[in-house]
Amino acid sequence: MRNKLNCIAFIILLASIAVSCEKKLGTIDKIDILTLPALTVKDFETVYTDSGKIQMILSAPVMESYDKTDPKYSEFNSGIKVLFHDGHPEPIASVTAKYAKYTESKNLWELKDSVIAINEAGEKLETEQLFWDQKKALIYTDRFVKITTEDQIIQGYGLESDPRLTRRKIKNLSATIYIKEE
Repeated sequence: MRNKLNCIAFIILLASIAVSCEKKLGTIDKIDILTLPALTVKDFETVYTDSGKIQMILSAPVMESYDKTDPKYSEFNSGIKVLFHDGHPEPIASVTAKYAKYTESKNLWELKDSVIAINEAGEKLETEQLFWDQKKALIYTDRFVKITTEDQIIQGYGLESDPRLTRRKIKNLSATIYIKEE
């Protein structure tokens, strides 16, 4: 009789463990492996050269590449820094942002959150979102922009420009402030 009671108690214990495990498994979210990055790189840096001369250095704390999606893209969730050398030993221009995404098939960069671009002339562009279409050689945004030059500050909404920020057009100009040197 004692063995039967022990056996029944053991079966009840096993059944309760199985039921409790089943409930816990039901709460675990399933991860679709195709949504995970195919490649994750920490302290990412790549150097682009032409004829042995540095053209550009791109660096980021983390780069994640997604090649199972359509379209394929790389994401820089912790920010990005690009130094443009154009064959010079020291950088002549730069771009930084707290977030970036590069869509491979479109050759399109999207920069977001505290975007700052400085061109060869030392002119500084500040905005919250900026797109760079490499196929069309076009930089654009529909967001607020602030451009600081040697003698003025220009503000407005929307911008189209060449990649060097020399031929630029602000779509909705809101202010031009002339800086007076004394």
